[in-house]
This record gives sequence, C-alpha cells and structure tokens, in this order.
Amino acid sequence: MSVDEAAAAEAVRALLVALGQDVTSESLAGTPQRVAASYAELLAAPDFELKTFPNDEGYDELVVARDIPFSSLCEHHLLPFIGFAHVAYMPGDRILGLSKLARVVELFARRLQVQERLTTQVAAWLQDNLKPRGVGVVLEAEHMCMSIRGVRANGAKTVTSALHGALRNDPRTRAEFLALTGR
Repeated sequence: MSVDEAAAAEAVRALLVALGQDVTSESLAGTPQRVAASYAELLAAPDFELKTFPNDEGYDELVVARDIPFSSLCEHHLLPFIGFAHVAYMPGDRILGLSKLARVVELFARRLQVQERLTTQVAAWLQDNLKPRGVGVVLEAEHMCMSIRGVRANGAKTVTSALHGALRNDPRTRAEFLALTGR
C-alpha cells in the first residue's frame, strides 16, 4: 500500500481547521506532516519471507507463541487498538521459523482493521501457507474507540479467536490451546 503523505498532510490540516484549531500556531505548524507520517508508519507492514523447515523429527504437538504485542487501527474511528496475540499451530510436514508467527500478526495488524477480521486473517494465512494439522489464534485488545470515547470503558478487553483443523475439531487439543493461552 502506498500512502500519499502530502495529500494526507493537507487532509489533516483541513481537519484541524474544521475542528476550530489554529494551524498557523507554532505548536501546530508541523502537526499535519507529523500525523501523515505517523499514519504512513502505522499502516505499513514490513515484507517478510516465509521460511519453513522440514519437520524431520515428526513433531506433532502444539507450538504456541504467547503474548505477541500488536497494535492496529480501528477502521471505524481511526483510533488504535492495542493488545496481545496468542498464535499456535500443530505442524504437518513443515515447521515455521518462530519469528514468523509475530510477523504474520504484524502483516495484518498494519492496516485499517477490525479485530474479528484480523484474527481470522492471521489464522487463515497460517493455515493456507503452512498447511499444518491445525491453527489457533486468540487476540485480546483494548480499543481506544471504546476506552477514550463513547462508552469510555477504560481497560475493557475484547477477545477473539479463530481455530482451524485439530484445534477446532479435537476438544482436547482445543482445551490445551486455550489453557496454554490463559483462556
């Protein structure tokens, strides 16, 4: 995705004027450019190469990465939601470089999002690209659009999950995953 920072800065300037702010003041003079640059950064996921390795040892238990920090932008209010992802898979023929579990979360978090879609995108991407025996994703996040405006439920967390394969169909494996993620 390409961000036109000059157009974004002009839009921020127009928004500030519409909100009754003096964009000629010294403290706001650079704000449109700073806001445009910050959104460009927040909406840009770095590319990564999916690196898998043969599952030579035949490992067939859960691989779980817990407490992966993430932030994303609510597509309804352009405010952040911030939380932790818990991602697991049951290897098939290939295993994954562990850093890639965090990278795939970042890949989908760095765009305008809703938490439900983010959860399913991470799970589907892992299922499609890794072909494991199962995938589980749990996201828990605080949404600023709910914490600092509207209902002002500061500290409330939203939890979403997506399960595929054995993590969806086998009650024992599902329970093990949820227990390992603290759910």
